[in-house]
Amino acid sequence: MTQHSRDHDLLVWGATGVAGRLVAEYLTDQYTPDELELALGGRSEQRLGSLADELCADSEAWEEIPLVIGDATDGDRLREIARETAVVCTTVGPYTAYGTPMVEACVEAGTDYCDLTGEVTWVREMIDRYHEAAVDAGARIVHSCGFDSVPADLGTALVQSAAVEEHGAACDVLRIYLEDARGGVSGGTLASGVELFAAAESDPLARETLRNQYALAPPGERDGVDTGTQRRPRRDALRGEWTAPSPMALVNERVVRRSNAVLGYPWGREFRCRELIPTGSGLVGATAAAGVTAGLGLATAALSVGPLRRALERFVFPDPGEGPTRDQIENGYFTVRLLGRGTNVDGRFVVEGEIGADLDPGYGATARMLGESALCLVREEVESPLEGGVLTPASGIGVPLADRLRTAGLTVEVETPS
Repeated sequence: MTQHSRDHDLLVWGATGVAGRLVAEYLTDQYTPDELELALGGRSEQRLGSLADELCADSEAWEEIPLVIGDATDGDRLREIARETAVVCTTVGPYTAYGTPMVEACVEAGTDYCDLTGEVTWVREMIDRYHEAAVDAGARIVHSCGFDSVPADLGTALVQSAAVEEHGAACDVLRIYLEDARGGVSGGTLASGVELFAAAESDPLARETLRNQYALAPPGERDGVDTGTQRRPRRDALRGEWTAPSPMALVNERVVRRSNAVLGYPWGREFRCRELIPTGSGLVGATAAAGVTAGLGLATAALSVGPLRRALERFVFPDPGEGPTRDQIENGYFTVRLLGRGTNVDGRFVVEGEIGADLDPGYGATARMLGESALCLVREEVESPLEGGVLTPASGIGVPLADRLRTAGLTVEVETPS
């Protein structure tokens, strides 16, 4: 539960990193000091001060932005920071290495929190360690508020809401199609991927999380009918074309299933979802699906083997802090389409959805998704029966985030074909 008597409405934690800087740029471009009491946080006062000077120089509204100095591993200092802040928006990753102390501090202080993690093994740990305490504290800990996993998770919630409103029943099958995307990748994003596979190599709980399709559901609810992530090229029954596995399915499908579970199964216990890459029909589509599958398999195999993973880190991947160019960010794009199918007394029905943007998905669009997720928490624009806990975008924020994303320039649409 946010406490607006605190010193700061919103703290961008890790503001001098690639993603943090983009979030700070977006917020100071879209909002004024009268609308948002913003602070920038991180380790280096000098770098934060330089960023604040740049942001103020680029803005007619902002003359000064408070700085909050602290180390991501200093629990005592993080607790002080959390007590002074209504909402913490953090981009400090890899979260497996640096995220836990801030989550713990926000739970203890009853401070709302959002991040952009795709580290599903770490999210499972946060659920097991802090969900009940966050419920008791009234703290919304909302993970995965970027490209992982807003389009998949919020898109699913919007499709299901339309299905219930129009047809009186939820969809029992839903496909998430990563239809089109172009953008850059930063060293921080790749470091998070490395942490995911490194954890699975050494930690039995992490390995179980990657095997179990329901790993993010509440304890006692971690099984179900969904066989989960596609691993081979397949013809998709809903669209009648070839599809390949999506590299984001490992995270996004589990996040969607958690939304359904923590909201009390509004989409039913028989609900099944899958994220795919559509590649077209006929021989061309089949060949493309095979190529995408092979490439993803090679990448997964390399990251799963310790020596190969360390070699990629050392010689191939950019360092954390290095990111896509401004041109890549501004000229990227993505389209995620969703197709849900259900059955009511009149027979089968379908509902279609789309979330997209003419921006790099992982940085340009993610900055807006994360920034507007944080604003929903600051303004208490939340449509959810849950007042606290370790949550998802759909279960922790809901429909108001869709409204804000539309205003921020993203495409967010749902249709119910007759």
